Amino acid sequence: MRVVAKIGTSSLTNQLGVIDNQVIDSLCDQLAALRAAGNEVVLVSSGAVSAGVAALGMTARPNDVVTLQAISAAGQSRLMETYNRSLARHELVAAQVLLVPHDFVDRRQYLHARQTLVRLLELGCIPIVNENDAIASDEIRYGDNDRIAALVAHNVAADVLVLLTDTPGLFTSDPRLDPTATLVEVVSADDPLLSVAATSSSDTRGSGGMASKLSAARMASWSGVRAVIAKASRPHVLVDAVAGVSVGTTFLASSRNLPARKLWIGFATNVEGAIVVDDGARRALVERGTSLLPAGVVDVVGDFVEGDVVEVRDQSGVTVARGISLSDADVLREVKGQRTPDLPLHVAHEVIHRDDLLVLA
Repeated sequence: MRVVAKIGTSSLTNQLGVIDNQVIDSLCDQLAALRAAGNEVVLVSSGAVSAGVAALGMTARPNDVVTLQAISAAGQSRLMETYNRSLARHELVAAQVLLVPHDFVDRRQYLHARQTLVRLLELGCIPIVNENDAIASDEIRYGDNDRIAALVAHNVAADVLVLLTDTPGLFTSDPRLDPTATLVEVVSADDPLLSVAATSSSDTRGSGGMASKLSAARMASWSGVRAVIAKASRPHVLVDAVAGVSVGTTFLASSRNLPARKLWIGFATNVEGAIVVDDGARRALVERGTSLLPAGVVDVVGDFVEGDVVEVRDQSGVTVARGISLSDADVLREVKGQRTPDLPLHVAHEVIHRDDLLVLA
């Protein structure tokens, strides 16, 4: 099998943000066991920023982006040093791969990333993937490693994605607030649990929380990949999850297999605004898979520009899709509701092209 595993900062470090060598040794023992059984494994690992905080002797995680990016560079080398040492005990070689979500949008970058990762697997390496925080052109997107893991799983055509965290899986409600909360062991591909509003991380060391893991699980499911959310500290959790043992919450693979670009649009980008559509436009998008035209637009929310990702909402406020806008918000406000023959020559005839739109409803 081809496996993508992801582990978060809160599972890798202690309360001071120092990398826990025992945790990494246990994880690497499991990676080695999977390799010995004939599996190929890619690891997506957070922890660079937190490790940098500890390495530089800081007493608290800073808030400004420039400092976070700088200390991630200091932490990333120490993170890889620990993985190199631990995997060497099994005569395995770690290979650092730094990515950003946009590597999955550009077709050439997407293919290049796949070629590199697959070749590393063929060479017997364990690719260690992390977001390239140090040179990111925008704010560090906390929690994106969950989504990057799902995109990597799609990219390499993985059989299973395992998201290792500090909780046992998805619960019926927040177990910190509700003592009757129970673990959800299996979520089907079309289960509404895939779109529930989960909580963000409350841990200053981590950043993803259950919300980003649910998003990643949905991405994986819609890629035809089985996904598992499980507690990192559970003995043999990774090996058992790959084997199909119930170790947390399993999200079954869907029959729909979306291209990486639509997954990125749907789950791995920032939403800059919203377009409200009438019932006719909603039906056309959901039932017939059409492009969105100005005639179906009834309202425009936000100040987005051409090329930004926006939500498409019905008139009751429910998000039915996400897509890339072909016009600025101000332009759409001027032409909303107009039929195509009545549009000014300089205005795109489509608000969102169907190739750049992911229906979520």
